[in-house]
Order: sequence, then C-alpha cells, then structure tokens
Amino acid sequence: MRFQAPESLSEQIAQHLGQRIVTRDLKPGERIQELKVAGELNVSRGSVREALLILERRHLIEIFPRRGAVVSKLTPESVNSLYDIYIDLLCMLGRKVLERWSGADLGGVMGQVKELQAVIDALNSTGADAAEKVIDAGFGVMRYAYGLVDNPFLEETLENFRPAISRTYFVALENFRDEIAETATFFRQLADAAVSDDSARLQSVIQAFGEHQRQQVLTILREEASA
Repeated sequence: MRFQAPESLSEQIAQHLGQRIVTRDLKPGERIQELKVAGELNVSRGSVREALLILERRHLIEIFPRRGAVVSKLTPESVNSLYDIYIDLLCMLGRKVLERWSGADLGGVMGQVKELQAVIDALNSTGADAAEKVIDAGFGVMRYAYGLVDNPFLEETLENFRPAISRTYFVALENFRDEIAETATFFRQLADAAVSDDSARLQSVIQAFGEHQRQQVLTILREEASA
C-alpha cells in the first residue's frame, strides 16, 4: 500500500507557476519576483521561495545571485539532452510492461488510448486549452503504464521529466497544426504493439515519435533564433 500526503502549498504554487511556464504565459528569460507572486496568490514569500526551488529542480527556471529566479530558455542543447534520456526511459517503461504482462492482458491500454482519442475528437481548436488537454490525456496513458510496471523509481524519474517534456510538447502543438493528429496516431500504434506483445515494434514506435517531436521543437527554436 502506498500513502500519498496532500500536496504542500509550495508544490501547489510550483504547479501553478510551472503551468504558466509550460504554456508560455511566462516566457523564457522573464523574471519571477517572489514578492509579486506572494501578493498575487496571497501566500508567504517563504512558500514562494520553496516553490521556486522545486521549479529549479524541474529545469523550468534558473536562480541567479542578486537577480533571482528567471524562466529558463529552451536551447537546442537542452532539448537534445532532455530527449536523449526521455526516449530511453519511455522505451524502458514499454519493455517492463511487456515483461510483466502478455498482450492479452493489456486491453486497458487500448481503453486509455480510446479515451485520449475521445479528447482529441472533442477539440475544436489548436490553442493553449487544446494543447493542455492533449498533453494531460497523453500522460494518462503513461500513468496507466506505471500501475502495470509498479516500479516507483522509474515512475518518479519519468514524472520528474513531465514539466520539461510538457513544455517542449506544448511548443510543438502550438506551431504544427498536424501534431495533435500525429499524437493520436502514435498512441494507437503504441497500443497495437503492446496488445500484439511486440516489444521491438513498441520501442521502435516510441523512438520514432520521440525523434519526430525532438525535430519539431528544434525546427521551431531555429526559426525563432533567426527571426
């Protein structure tokens, strides 16, 4: 049995600020002022300070002496470093699912994918709200896989990557109108490979989509740098 304590105030503040960073409401290079945030949210500066330390660990901000907290910039180097590790971790998660469960036992995966497809089908736009819903639905499939694998170390590691990955994914969804459809295709292929008990195809699907997403983000960063 696993017990989860209620989220601390600092964690709630970190999630609030983190979401604003992911959706680019707070832009790269923008300063986050403790006093201003504390006033806006009616919380103590100490809680905000702790929240900023959480965001720093999640690579969403950088904290500089005398300058304070600044939203971190997405760079080709940081994106490549992130995807190098994240793709491998997702492949590991997929392998572990199929090591513990046969394809016949994985009907629930297809159910999760159908829920994601329903979310996508219900969307009428490609804006921030649509991107957030697709991202959350995609992570819902991952959370289902966590329960199948039951490896708290792998789950915690992947969850720690979630804010940084969500940030890059949001960039891709905002700039490429076909990316939502690509996401739906990816999860259908993923579920088919899992139900077919085909570990090699499962990992190939993950790697292909991960590399596709990496290149989408890198393309956007190059365009922004040359603008």
